[in-house]
Amino acid sequence: MIRPATIVYIVLLLALVGAYYYLNNREKPADIELTVEPGIEVAYLFPAEEGTPSSIRIESKSGETVEVARNVDNAWAITQPIEAKADQAAAEAAASQVTTMRILDHVPDVDLKIVGLEVPEFVLTIKFTSGVERTAEVGVITPTESGYYVRDAADKVVIISRSAIDPLLGLLDNPPYLETPTPLPASDTPASETATPQP
Repeated sequence: MIRPATIVYIVLLLALVGAYYYLNNREKPADIELTVEPGIEVAYLFPAEEGTPSSIRIESKSGETVEVARNVDNAWAITQPIEAKADQAAAEAAASQVTTMRILDHVPDVDLKIVGLEVPEFVLTIKFTSGVERTAEVGVITPTESGYYVRDAADKVVIISRSAIDPLLGLLDNPPYLETPTPLPASDTPASETATPQP
């Protein structure tokens, strides 16, 4: 007669053998990855083949304008609202931002008035080193507040991430001026530099 303890040991042994067999013969994660179909191709508002930005112009519905462009020395300069030297790092960051504007979604057959594109909130005009000039119109923020409705150069309405557009729109309030020392007013000239009156 088999004792109950022996039956328990046999059941445990069978369970261990089954677990070992399952773990060593199941489909490996690497095999699963090989069978996964590629995802949707990433698309950008401004295709990379057009080159890098050589001019960035941003206009608001209220009439504010800022524009930075590369000059004859290939350095960034501010041309609007006034002509001035530009902070090269800030202007280059803006140019890099233009190339990262990924399309999150397409919005077909939408009322332009509802998404703020009948009269755009902002207009971006970008010139590229290839000589191509592209314009994109920016509407209102999406209901989830994660992106903006944008009408691209092909007249299609897409959604672009706020994190890609907000830094560019920020140039309207803070153009990338190169900070320069402010000259002292005449009244603040040190006494040692003041001409001594002749007798």
